[in-house]
Amino acid sequence: MSFAQLKSKSGTFEKLQAELNKINEPVKASFSDDRFWKPELDKSGNGYAIIRFLPQPADEDLPWCRVWSHAFSGPGGWYIENSLTTQGRNDPVSEYNTELWNSGNESDKEIARKQKRILKYYSNILVVTDSRHPENEGTIRLFRYGKKIFDKLTEAMNPAFDDEEALNPFDFWKGANFKLKIRKVDGYWNYDKSEFDKPETMMEGDDEKLEKVYNKLHSLQEFVGPDSFKTYDELKEKLHKVLTGTSVRGTVENFQPKQVETF
Repeated sequence: MSFAQLKSKSGTFEKLQAELNKINEPVKASFSDDRFWKPELDKSGNGYAIIRFLPQPADEDLPWCRVWSHAFSGPGGWYIENSLTTQGRNDPVSEYNTELWNSGNESDKEIARKQKRILKYYSNILVVTDSRHPENEGTIRLFRYGKKIFDKLTEAMNPAFDDEEALNPFDFWKGANFKLKIRKVDGYWNYDKSEFDKPETMMEGDDEKLEKVYNKLHSLQEFVGPDSFKTYDELKEKLHKVLTGTSVRGTVENFQPKQVETF
């Protein structure tokens, strides 16, 4: 999609709303990668920044991608891998977790809970305000975030009440800045107070500046492409090593159920 086509579609985001409906039906990234931006808390345990979610890159369909992963430890070390369920495929950890869950033993269920999938989203953003690191302001970065923030995006695009107007947060011209407000609640980062500002055209609608931003967007497809995932057999061998502390060659014949975890 060219920049001119992007502008012509400003205000129209039925495709994004349709994709949300799909998602609501029942990664691998390193923050040493300087393409990524991550907020920081102050000494009081609070964080504040203003960001602007940006449109989908050229030749990509959506301004976000989502990745399921697992992160847990066992006798053989840590298992930190993207899940093949991201691609709609069978994954050995999900299969094993389903086996544990279906055993009927509470201890097995607790293990499955500790090994359950983690959902993260990736989007391009413009860092508008970053009081902890002002040098980030004005930069185009990748942002990795969880379901709570994605729920805020969902609510903006599909408001619950008739007196609320739907907003496409990823739109250059009719989107809005996002005020990211973080508090520590029971030891975890809480985003409940985060909110969108009133709709505002980015960079006062200067097409030359906006097109420069558009041309700098990072690809999102790399995070869901084949290079971001190990093969089923590789993951199965890794799982065996983590759970038992021993390595095997080839496929592992344990953990066979083909259902995907639903808990």
